[in-house]
Amino acid sequence: MAQPQTTTITGHLVLPDGEERVRLAPGVLTIRGERIESVREGPIPDSGCDFGGPGCLISPGFIDAHLHLPQFDSIGVEGLELLEWLDRVIFPAEARWADAGYAGQMAGRVARQLLSFGTTGIGAYATVHAAAAQAAIDAVAEAGLAGHVGQVLMDRGAPPELVRPAKQLIEEASNLKGRGRIVPAVTPRFAISCSDDLLRGAGELAAKTGQLIQTHLAETTAEIREVGRLCAGLRYTEVYARAGLLTPRSILGHGVHLDEQDRQVLARAGAVIAHCPTANRFLRAGMMDLAAHGRAGVAVAVGSDVAGGPDRSMVRVARAMMETARQLGHSGPSASEAWWRITRGNARCLGVADQTGSLEPGRWADVVLVRPDLEWRAGPDPIGTVVWGWDDRWVERVWVAGRAVPA
Repeated sequence: MAQPQTTTITGHLVLPDGEERVRLAPGVLTIRGERIESVREGPIPDSGCDFGGPGCLISPGFIDAHLHLPQFDSIGVEGLELLEWLDRVIFPAEARWADAGYAGQMAGRVARQLLSFGTTGIGAYATVHAAAAQAAIDAVAEAGLAGHVGQVLMDRGAPPELVRPAKQLIEEASNLKGRGRIVPAVTPRFAISCSDDLLRGAGELAAKTGQLIQTHLAETTAEIREVGRLCAGLRYTEVYARAGLLTPRSILGHGVHLDEQDRQVLARAGAVIAHCPTANRFLRAGMMDLAAHGRAGVAVAVGSDVAGGPDRSMVRVARAMMETARQLGHSGPSASEAWWRITRGNARCLGVADQTGSLEPGRWADVVLVRPDLEWRAGPDPIGTVVWGWDDRWVERVWVAGRAVPA
C-alpha cells in the first residue's frame, strides 16, 4: 500500500493566541495525507522543505460563513435596494439552476474560484431546486471544500418558478445527501419568502436532523417593515423563535438593524449573526454594530455574502469589518482578531472547529501559503500590515484536506 504523501512548508505560522486572536511564529508545518502531522515553532530552515520561506505566512484556510453559490455571476450589479435587487437580478440568476447540470457546473466553477482566494470552508446557499442543490453539494465536495450547502426554501414572495409548496420543500430538503466534507443545511431564505408552515417545518427538520440552519435577519429597514406586515406585526426575531429557528446551530445573515431586545433574544438562544460588511456597504443596507453584538453576548461569524458582497476574498471582507467598526467609532477588532474570525472563529460557528480552522496536528490540512511582496515583518503589527496591504495575488498555494490545488 502506498504511503500517504508528506509535504513540509516553512514560514511564519498563523497560530491561536488565547481566545479569539492569532499570533505569528516562525516554523515548519508538515502535512501527511489529509491531515496536519506536525506544527513546529523555531528557526526557518534554509533548505530541506517543499514550499514557503522566511517571507511567507502559513495560515489556516479561510472560511466564508455566508455566501450564495448561484449568485457569483451577478457580482457587481449596484444601485438597487435589497428587495428590488432580488427581483431584478438575483431571482433571474437563480432560475437558471432549474437545469441541474448547469447548477453543478457552475458550483464547481465557483468552488475553484473560492479556492483561488484561499477559502477552504463555506456556509452556502443553493436555490429552491432540489436537484440543483444536490448537484452543488456534489460539485463543491468534489473540489475539496468543507462546510454546508442548503437548498433554499421559499413558498411565497418570489417568481412562480422559484416557489414550491411547503410540504414538498421540507421533503426535498430532508432527502439531500452529504458528500465528502459537505453536508446539507436547512435554509429558509428569510421570513418574507416563507410562510409560517414552511418556517415551522424548517425548524422541525433542523431539530430532527441536527443540521445547521441558515437564513437572513434584519438586513434592511424595508425588509423589516415587510416582515412586520406579513407576520402580524411580530418582531423579526420572534418570527424565527416561534418557528424553532433560533438555536446554537443557526447562522443568521446580516443582523444590521437589531436593538437590544433582539440581541438578548439571540444571545439566549445561542444563535450566530453572519456579519457581511462588504454586502452591507454595497447594497447600502447600513453598518452592523459588531461591538454592540459582542457586549450582548451574540456570537458573530463573517461572510462575503456574494453576490450582495462584491469581494470573494475573506481577508478583504475581514478588512471591511475592521473599517466598519472604526466608522462606528470603535477601536477594534484588531487585525489579529479579524484573522481569527475568518479562520477558527468561523469554523467554530459552522460547527467544524474540531476538524479545521487552525494549524494543529490532527486537523484537516486546509492551509494557505501567502507570500506578500511588501516588507510586512518589520513593523509593530505584522498581521495588520498584511491585512491592510492585502493583495489577492499573494495567495501562492492552497491545500484542502492535504490536496494541493492551483491558487
